[in-house]
Amino acid sequence: MKQIGILSDTHGYWDERYARHFADCDEIWHAGDIGDIAIIERLEEICPVRAVSGNIDHGAVKRRCPELLQFQCEEIPVLLTHIGGYPGKWSKGMKNLLKESGTRLMVDGHSHILKVIYDHELDLLHINPGAAGQQGWHKQRTLIRLKIDGADMRDCEIIELGKP
Repeated sequence: MKQIGILSDTHGYWDERYARHFADCDEIWHAGDIGDIAIIERLEEICPVRAVSGNIDHGAVKRRCPELLQFQCEEIPVLLTHIGGYPGKWSKGMKNLLKESGTRLMVDGHSHILKVIYDHELDLLHINPGAAGQQGWHKQRTLIRLKIDGADMRDCEIIELGKP
């Protein structure tokens, strides 16, 4: 079993509570708009990190973090990207990619809107953890923790950090 910490849209902002809330995690996934490579480096002090670049990322972040990652966590095929849409409103080409790859968990960011939606048509869970940083139009800063045990995803926990 793995506990995963999920965040997005930090925009270069570090909050010490990331470390506290992700302390027991086996991995942290950052869904882009990191803003500064120091964010990834500080997250790596907690546990291994998987991260993708977002539309505001450049320089060291862009060189280190691809725009899309596909990987297996336990028995779950995962797709991590920054701009992917959501069930019923997938970005161009995303629905086909998800279908062809057999993805069961899709994580993205970009919208600053927290969404956890099950897509019955594609048989996958979509997670957008909202925005963890200060910059943007979101009304609440959020993180997510999720347990993955074999082929089972459970205990999805939304963590509110307060107003930006």
